[in-house]
Formats: sequence, structure tokens, C-alpha cells
Amino acid sequence: MGFRYFLWFLLFCMLLGGQVKGVLGLGVNWGTRLTHPVPPKIVVRLLKDNGFDKVKLFEADPGALQALGRSGIAVMLGIPNEFLASLASSVRVAEDWVAKNVSNYISKYGTNISYVAVGNEPFLKTYKDKFLQTTFPALKNVQAALIKAGLGRQVKVTVPLNADVYQTDTDLPSGGDFRSDIRTLMISMVKFLSDSGSALVINIYPFLSLYADPHFPKDYAFFNGNSTPIVDGSISYTNVFDANYDTLISALEKNGFASMPVIIGEVGWPTDGDINANIEYAKRFNQGLFDRIIKGQGTPKRRTPPDIYLFGLIDEDAKSIDPGNFERHWGLFYYDGTVKYALNLGNGRGLVAAKGVKYLAREWCVMSPGANLLDPNLTNSVNYACTYADCTSLGYGSSCGTLDARSNASYAFNMYYQTLDQRKDACIFNNLSTISKVNPSQGTCRFEIMIDLGKHELPPSRSSSLAIGSNQNSLLLALLGLITLVTYV
Repeated sequence: MGFRYFLWFLLFCMLLGGQVKGVLGLGVNWGTRLTHPVPPKIVVRLLKDNGFDKVKLFEADPGALQALGRSGIAVMLGIPNEFLASLASSVRVAEDWVAKNVSNYISKYGTNISYVAVGNEPFLKTYKDKFLQTTFPALKNVQAALIKAGLGRQVKVTVPLNADVYQTDTDLPSGGDFRSDIRTLMISMVKFLSDSGSALVINIYPFLSLYADPHFPKDYAFFNGNSTPIVDGSISYTNVFDANYDTLISALEKNGFASMPVIIGEVGWPTDGDINANIEYAKRFNQGLFDRIIKGQGTPKRRTPPDIYLFGLIDEDAKSIDPGNFERHWGLFYYDGTVKYALNLGNGRGLVAAKGVKYLAREWCVMSPGANLLDPNLTNSVNYACTYADCTSLGYGSSCGTLDARSNASYAFNMYYQTLDQRKDACIFNNLSTISKVNPSQGTCRFEIMIDLGKHELPPSRSSSLAIGSNQNSLLLALLGLITLVTYV
């Protein structure tokens, strides 16, 4: 009898070990603003291979929503700010949106949509009140539409907000309150979310604190820094994430929402596009974040950690750079799903690269050896290339910021050439360029080869729904046979 139970226990452990990968309960943001996106099915495999069980989409991308169907990954589906006005104008508009983008994917593809995120940081100060009148009505209309569709219990509504919706007049977390110009609106909206059984979603970016203020204490941006703590009564804050988050908690407590659930909708660190956006700092920050999640560590005011959606999954070379060149470099992975840097995800696991990505030919467009740096067409050619391709890595303090003039031009030419799928007429530039078979990458500067959008293949699907390897499958079959034999002997 004891031997039989031992076999069942052994089987349970194997099943558990085959399913658990990386950090449990971790989400990530999947942005789709790329000129050459990794195919959605490969991205979903990437998510699963790295243990992400939640994902946030910024828009209802059909390919992503279909690929996420029956994946076991919970989806927070975003609605861009430009749709807020129409959604606020009519419940019927919201009903049509829910039918097309929520009900359809749940019923037809089995996509596990758990949240609809109405807008994205709509109260950001830089928007100058553009979305103040439409966000809350849109939120209520989408909620009404979900209820009418029979999804009110299954799918919750929320609004991802920037951390600038709250502030402190005392420079301490305990002084936290909602921003004075939107305080009444925030209280009404938080009450609505609370009554609906939903959560408040907040985006916190320690990197931006460092980016905005050259005098900001650098170590305070990281979880393992040695900067002077901020003392708030009996609490000492050793990093800006904890201080920022607890400022929000103080604001919630102050306004009667002490137990309001909070989700971190975005948090991360970019790897390029600014002197403080680099591999070293990104690894330091994100490893510190992962370590906290693994340990189940919260903040001084809330000891239980919130659900967290890391920002982001993959670099986006077509994303707006209005906030800064770093906006295209938030990914844990490069544009093609390759790993940027090693991270310990717990249990000896690290990041796993995307599988099945296909590339264009191994060739690069570079400045011709015979071209003259004094050629009057050179400056305009480089500017033209960078107008239509991503040259954000060439900026000061960036990964390609130390290139000489010839290599700088080569980088610009190549990014344009790759972005246009290596078309032969994309490497002319007034006879200043040529195609090379020699990789011109140097130091930290990567001369990319783009994904071939027409030659993708998904890694073979595993025959077992338990997502375990072939060797484990064989061993499990043998073990199940042994259990059966013991059971019936």
C-alpha cells in the first residue's frame, strides 16, 4: 500500500515539475509596434517557456488574441486612448467593441481574457486633460457591455494609470493623496472599480525618476542600492519603487480604500537609447524585481506583493520616441526574441529565447569603402535612412554611440536596408553604400538582420498537453504502467 502511494507521489512531483517554469504568477506587457514582429504563435511559446502566466496587450491585435487561445495565459486586453471618446458616447459602441474583441475570442478561440484595460495612462499630465471627460464614462460603458454579454463575472474592467495620478506634499509616502486636479474623479473611479470587484492598475518607472532628474540618487532607483534611506516615521525606504507604491497605498487609505487591490501594470528598465539605459542597469533592476517576486516580498505598507506585469517582452522598433529614444528598448528580449542578458528566474531557471524565428539573408548595407566622408550627399542620406528606420541606438550614451563617422553611416544605411526587407534599391544612397557579407557589428553595437516575415515556422507542438519533454513522457508512461500493475496485483 505504501509503495503504491509513493508511486502516485512521484508521479505528482513529475507532473508539477514539468509544468512549473520560471517565476510563478508573473505577467508581462506584449507590445506590437514593430516593423518585423515575431509571429504571435512563437511569442506565445516564448511566454510559456519563460513562465509568464499573464500578459497585457495594448490593443486588440487579432493575431495575438488568436494565438493566446487555450494557452492557459490570462490576458489583460487594452483599449487605446483614441477609442475613449466613442466608447464614452454610447453603450452600443461599447457593446459592439466587446462583441468583436472580447466575446468573439473567448467563445471562438478560448482566449482567457480576464481584464479589459480601458485607456492607457489617460490622466498623464502631458495629455493636458484631453481624456479627463471620456475615461470614466468609457469605463462604465465597457463594464455595462461586459455584463450584457454575460461576462461581468469573468472579465473585469480597469484603467492603467501613471504614477503621476498621486502625489505627496510632505515628500514622504505617508503624505500620499490623489493629485488635486483629479482627486474627485479618482475617488469616484476607484469606488467604481472597488464595487465591481476589480483592481487599480498603476505603472511605476524608477528609470524615469533617474531620466527626469540628473540629481536623482542613482542607487535609490534599484532594489539593492546603498543610497541614504528615506525615513518616514518608523519606516525606512531604501528604494524608490517601495516609496512610490506606498505613496499610492497612503492615498487609498486616506480616501477610504485601504484594502483596494493594486496591480503593477508596467515596471521595468530599458537597455538602450539613453546613458542610463543599458544592459548592466536593466539586469540589475529586473533581477532585483524577480528576486522580490520569488521571495514573495511586498512593500512596508503591503507585505504581500501585488501582481506585476513586467515592461516589456520584446523591443519595439516602430514605437513612438516622443518620451525618449529609450522607448524602443524596454524588452527583456531583442526584437527577434533573443535574450539580452541572463536572469535567474528561480529554481535554477533562466530566460529562454524564442524558437523558430527565421531571418533574411546574412548581409548588411554599409558605407562603401571608396565613399568619401566629405561627400555632400552623406548627411542627407543618413538623415533619410534614420527618418524611416530605427537609429535610436546611435544617440549619446547608447550602444552604438561611440561609432566613428563611417560606421555611424553604415549603421543608418543598414537599419534602413533591413527595415525594407533587404530590397536591392534600399542600399543605394547616392552611390555611398554597398552590400557586405561581413558582419560589421562591434563592441556593444549590433548591426541587425531583420526577421523574414515570409519564412516562419513554429517549433513542433508537444504531443502531451502537460507540456513536458519526450524523455519525461516515456518515463511517465512507464511509471503509469507500473502504478497500474501495482494497483491491480
